[in-house]
Amino acid sequence: MIFESHAHYDDSQFDGDREELLASLAAQGIGRVINIGSTFEACQKTLALTEQYDFLYGALGIHPSEASEMTEEIYHWILKKSRLPKTVAIGEIGLDYYWEKDEAARSSQRLWFCRQMELARETGLPAIIHSRDAAEDTLKLMQGIHANQIPGVIHCFSYSLDMANAFLDMGYYIGIGGVVTFHNAKKLKEVAANIPLGRILLETDCPYLSPEPNRGKRNSSLNLPYVAQEIARLRGIPTEKVIEATEENAKRLFQKVP
Repeated sequence: MIFESHAHYDDSQFDGDREELLASLAAQGIGRVINIGSTFEACQKTLALTEQYDFLYGALGIHPSEASEMTEEIYHWILKKSRLPKTVAIGEIGLDYYWEKDEAARSSQRLWFCRQMELARETGLPAIIHSRDAAEDTLKLMQGIHANQIPGVIHCFSYSLDMANAFLDMGYYIGIGGVVTFHNAKKLKEVAANIPLGRILLETDCPYLSPEPNRGKRNSSLNLPYVAQEIARLRGIPTEKVIEATEENAKRLFQKVP
């Protein structure tokens, strides 16, 4: 079964058919799903989803683009809720310089990234890291806090093979989604073809980043076979081998998922 390591089913784009869609996943080969928090509200909705669906697990964290909403109260709420049986990761956290150009705001992102990484360290949960247009700062920050001691994944990876290897050297997994199917995604295709299969996770980031042939439409876990097929093509191996390996990888990282 395919393990969906990064989804946002709390998003309002699913309000019209969320129940029907989630109910259809198992029959289409999707076994487990991790729903990812990005705002305080999204984290609350994520917990509600984990209570409603046996196969769905949660990650709690504040996205870097939402760092301005982070408070000590929210920080301690995440710490408390991370103890719940179906909270399996801290995330998504990290740095996003694509949208944020102001240096003071970037400094706030770095502060809360470090603080939430310490949450992962304290709870023993893996970190789900978002990094966009911030490769060097992400790597340097992680090295500075000894992130090699904290398991995790670089979600929606978008950097070079050399940068992938730097994160791999720290023990991190690489999350690959629909972008790998895009014709112009040369760097990501090189990464998908060359890093160890044992360090790849399948993800969608749905409702965003639908793969070909559904690019531009609302994404869902139902599109994950296209991602697995492209990784298999790039590596010259059967698609089923990619599905099996990435499921085992996800179970190894997210140890609270049975």
